This record gives sequence, C-alpha cells and structure tokens, in this order.
Amino acid sequence: MHGRDNGDDNGAGGGGDGGVVSFTSPLSDVERRARTHAILCVVGFLILLPIGALVARYSRTLRYKWFWAHWIIQLLISAPVILVGWAMGYKTTNKLETPHFTDPHQKVGLALLILYIIQMALGAIVHFFKFPSVFRGHRAPHNYLHVLVGLAIFALAQWQVHYGLFTEWLLTGGLHQVPESAKHAWLALVIVFWALYGLGMALLPRQFKQESQARKVRKEDPNSTNTSA
Repeated sequence: MHGRDNGDDNGAGGGGDGGVVSFTSPLSDVERRARTHAILCVVGFLILLPIGALVARYSRTLRYKWFWAHWIIQLLISAPVILVGWAMGYKTTNKLETPHFTDPHQKVGLALLILYIIQMALGAIVHFFKFPSVFRGHRAPHNYLHVLVGLAIFALAQWQVHYGLFTEWLLTGGLHQVPESAKHAWLALVIVFWALYGLGMALLPRQFKQESQARKVRKEDPNSTNTSA
C-alpha cells in the first residue's frame, strides 16, 4: 500500500519537489497469514482442482488411463495445498481472536472442505465400484453425483475467493488493500475454467458413443474387461 508523507526542510522527504515521498509499509503478521491462506486456497481450489477436472473432461475419450492423472492431481497434489491453506485460514482467525465459523467466508470455507472430502470419496466409489450387474453397464447415479458435486465445489470456491478478496480481507485491519491484479486474476480464472469446461462438453457425444460400444462388447463377451469410465 502506498502512502504519502511530507518531508521537512532538510530534505527528509528526498528532493526539492516539496518533500513529498511515497512509502510501502510491510504487511502485518495477520495480513501475511491471510495472504498465505488466500494464495494456497486459490491455487488449490481455482487452479489445481480445475486442472484435474479438465484433464478428465478432455482426455476420457482417449485411449489411455486418464483416471490416474486425474486422481494424482485431485488428491496427491491438491490435498496438501488445500489442507495447509485451510489450516492457515483457521490460524488467521485465531490470531484475530474472533470466533470460528461465524461469518459467511468461514462457514463456506468449512463447507468446501467437507465437500472436497466427500468428492474424493465419491471419486473412489465411482472408479472402483462399477456395479455392472445392477446398472447393466450404464452410468450409475453416483457418477452424475460426482460431476454435480465437483461443479458445485468450483462455483462455491469461486464465490468464496471473491468474498475473501472483496470483503473478508477487511477484517485484517484495512491497512493494505487487495491489489487490483489479484481481483483481475480471480476473474480470469473463473472465465477460463468455465470456457474450457464448456468447450469440453462438446466431447460428450464421442464419450457416449464409446461407452455404448463398450456395453455392446460386454454384452457379446461378458468376460471382456472393457469398462466405461
């Protein structure tokens, strides 16, 4: 944050332009914690998780095991970032000496953590429990639930980051403002994700065709290991 101060006649202001200088004050401890929390959560929820979702959306029609790339990004890479970011937010609230889970940002943060855990469990169920004898090779309801929960997480996380940048940051004391570049980055991440995801939906006909062919193969040869994604 840039401030302005008038120097004295001895040139403490640094020049003969009236002694006007600009300075940058350091972030407070609370601000540093909040900034770290924000960066980690943005990376986790608005960059890593969307990348993992887009990997699945774009590559599931290709002839390779896309699931493992999806799983590594969504769990092994994203989970440490998200958990540490969430913990930093909790510690920031402790530092502010305010109650936990009382305002919208804190409540939604808890909801996002719970949804993320549920989503990881759903992903495991979708991949490892196909129930072919029950659903006759068609997609099980929990497949669709997995997609819907994922999209809900992205929408909620985007709202959460917006609230954090524009409203929650004020709880740190208002000494420094959130840079406009951070707000522009938020908007860019939102637009890019939904644009790419929307374009990826154009692959659905190809995906459904491949799944239909896989069902036909299994019907002709019950011992076939060809399974739908």
